[in-house]
Amino acid sequence: MARPSRRGRLGGSRRGPAEETKHREVMKVLTGLLLALFVAMLSGTIVGNALPVIIADLGGSQLQYTWIVTAALLASTASTPIFGKLADLFDKKKLLLMAIGLFSVGSLLAGMAQDPNMLIAFRVVQGVGMGAQMALVQVTIASIISPRERGRYNGYMGAVMAVATVSGPLIGGVIVDTPWLGWRWTYWSAIPFSLIAIWVLHRRLVVPPSTRRKPKVDYTGSALIVLSVTLLLLWLSFAGTYFEWVSWTSAAMIGGAVLGTVVFVLVERRAAEPVVPMWILTERTTALSIVASFSVGVIMFAAPVFLGQYFQIGRGYGPAAAGLLMVPMMLGVFLSSTIAGRLVSRRGTWKRYVIAGLSVQALGVGLMATVGASTPLWLVGAYLALMGIGQGASMQNLVLAVQNTVPLKDMGAASSAVAFFRSLGGAIGVQVLGAILTAHIGSLLVSRLTAAGYESGAASGTGDLDIGALPAPLQEIVRSGYGDGMGLIFLIMAVCSVVALVAAGLMRGSTLRDTVDLEVKRAVESASIPAGPATVNVTDEAVTPVGPAVDAPKDEDAAVQERGESGAGARPRATDAPRDDSRAHVRPRVTDRGICRPVRQTAPSVGAGCEARETEEPRTGTSR
Repeated sequence: MARPSRRGRLGGSRRGPAEETKHREVMKVLTGLLLALFVAMLSGTIVGNALPVIIADLGGSQLQYTWIVTAALLASTASTPIFGKLADLFDKKKLLLMAIGLFSVGSLLAGMAQDPNMLIAFRVVQGVGMGAQMALVQVTIASIISPRERGRYNGYMGAVMAVATVSGPLIGGVIVDTPWLGWRWTYWSAIPFSLIAIWVLHRRLVVPPSTRRKPKVDYTGSALIVLSVTLLLLWLSFAGTYFEWVSWTSAAMIGGAVLGTVVFVLVERRAAEPVVPMWILTERTTALSIVASFSVGVIMFAAPVFLGQYFQIGRGYGPAAAGLLMVPMMLGVFLSSTIAGRLVSRRGTWKRYVIAGLSVQALGVGLMATVGASTPLWLVGAYLALMGIGQGASMQNLVLAVQNTVPLKDMGAASSAVAFFRSLGGAIGVQVLGAILTAHIGSLLVSRLTAAGYESGAASGTGDLDIGALPAPLQEIVRSGYGDGMGLIFLIMAVCSVVALVAAGLMRGSTLRDTVDLEVKRAVESASIPAGPATVNVTDEAVTPVGPAVDAPKDEDAAVQERGESGAGARPRATDAPRDDSRAHVRPRVTDRGICRPVRQTAPSVGAGCEARETEEPRTGTSR
């Protein structure tokens, strides 16, 4: 027996010519999708090292410095569930191309900004495009690839997200330090990649059309979710800096966010096409995946932020060097997401890889809680690699678990709900952990300065992150404080990892289906029952009889239509026709138009065998 190839061992059985051709076509489309996802994720992190230069060039204040980041974060987080729902109602391809175009326009205008307020406004436009792209890319992939095959492609997606998140500060630092580029290219650099993505997707992408005949947009629900998220993130962004955490302003903002959320739930329960259907949030797999994704989001978005402070302030490295020191985590995510994705496609199950990934992530984050100012860098790199391996194996597979439990018509709402809570977890995690770190470092520095013989007032000058402006003795104390104090932040992240692990452990394991739509899987299972003489052709959208059955009533097609518009629950009618034993054991076969079941009949007639329609084009998902 020939030894299986490496591709066969990792990605399933060796692909035949037809499967290889399909894989190449999918990869061509995936190139455009991943380009769009990469620039959307990169735009959120690439400006981090450029912000001091931007504010100095435009003459901005500290408040405007914060708003440049907050504006894009707000717009991105709030727009994710809205565009996810729109993908269920309208043409996904047109929405995706529009989102990439909107992001490109926002990037172009942001790079042309002449004052901070103009930059903040254009960052809102860019943020809406970012959130729309991140939601629509996942929904589009789910609409053209079955969950069983999606595992390997989700691995590529997770790798791209990791590379964009970790490499953003490094790329931004290089662009700012290059004299003939400047900070404006941190925005403009995304435009060429976006244009390539638009060209590839326009030529190659074909998605199934929406099954909604008269879609209704839930404007009230959209406005309420934007209001609630905005109030929550504004409170997290400015509390402790511009007003106290416990104050009337905080109470008003929290109360407004809670009230908006309650009204949103009431509206969604009555809406014809809710932005977030309540049954999705109450379904066990989805609810637990949201809890796990929220916790993973805290680590995914907060870890690069605080690692940057650890390496730059606590260890004294520059922005570019700090980015390079985070490469082990990026490589861990890249390798584990790719390998785990292939194993998921091969085995057809996801839970074991999610559990294993979250366990390794919890171990890595827990070990990072022991890191101090003098920990060897090779040991820090090993801990970061463990974090990356765990994150890569679990992050996208949590989304896959949800997508495997919902029908195609609700795929956008379900996928974007998970992405929304992951982004919300990241936003909340960065702000809350930042406030905790500030308080912890402050108390740590006071005790160390007092022990070194400085007066207690000397700590007031150490709050500025420009450590180079401090005297050498104070620099050493501040650096050791940041290096040793960072362990508390990773200890809290370790608790989040355990929460994610427990939530994943409570999820029901399931076998990944081979069809794009859940309704098709149910229809195939129904069609597998030997119930009658009609030929059944199952596509990704409908189950329709092919050819009339022998001695069947003339109105049988009408009866099938009455049982459902798409025919997803239709089953061939049994008749009293004699059974032909010569065809009794003929198995169904798969054609390019779906799964066909052979006809059992007494004599050759119309509909014999497993023939496809010749007068009608197959409904395989051509975009309208």
